Amino acid sequence: QSDMEKLARATGGRIVTDLDDLTPQDLGTAGVVEARKIGEDKMIFVEGCKNPRSVGILIRAGLERMVDEAERAMTDALSVVSDVIEHNKIVAGGGAVEVEIAKELRDYAAKVGGREQLAIEAFADAIEIIPRTLAENAGLEPIDIIVELRAAHEKTDGCPMGVNVFTGKVEDMYNNGVVEPAIVKEQAVKSATESASMILRIDDVIAASKPKEEKEKEKPPSETESEEF
Repeated sequence: QSDMEKLARATGGRIVTDLDDLTPQDLGTAGVVEARKIGEDKMIFVEGCKNPRSVGILIRAGLERMVDEAERAMTDALSVVSDVIEHNKIVAGGGAVEVEIAKELRDYAAKVGGREQLAIEAFADAIEIIPRTLAENAGLEPIDIIVELRAAHEKTDGCPMGVNVFTGKVEDMYNNGVVEPAIVKEQAVKSATESASMILRIDDVIAASKPKEEKEKEKPPSETESEEF
């Protein structure tokens, strides 16, 4: 049923369960329909559809692990494109968003004062873990990169400045084409904040004790037993 639905979406046809009810309006169109042998498998290819609303992507590799990795990468890429089309908003990548958020939080913390200021500044430091990790993974000096990023974001046009892991420099991510869907970044910050808040609310940790038999085995011999031995 799933393949039939995808075929109907691709060709523009309509699924009909009774041939007596079939009409010309139910038919779909395709330029080529043929069977091909790919490796040891035979597959049916439907190509040349006018306005396909469903397509298939054939992924091949020498090893199953490589196929799984390629499939994961393709799924991630399609999900990113889908998010951008659906929400139509992007932000600069390379840690630019995190550094800008941290800067705004520190400016806000100075106005709040008190213990709340310390909490806000700690949140800002946690946000900057993303560009710091990017720098470390690229073999760069994270402290130097963070200092350069903070200095760049103090400028009026410094919002899109992020770390270019290929050149090791702080550059404009929009000009380099390094962008991320805004909805993904927003969800990541929300999820991380909720997880941290949940952990901080834990008052105590209850550890399961070992069974009585294991305790007796680990118990050292008493002085009396040692003397008798």
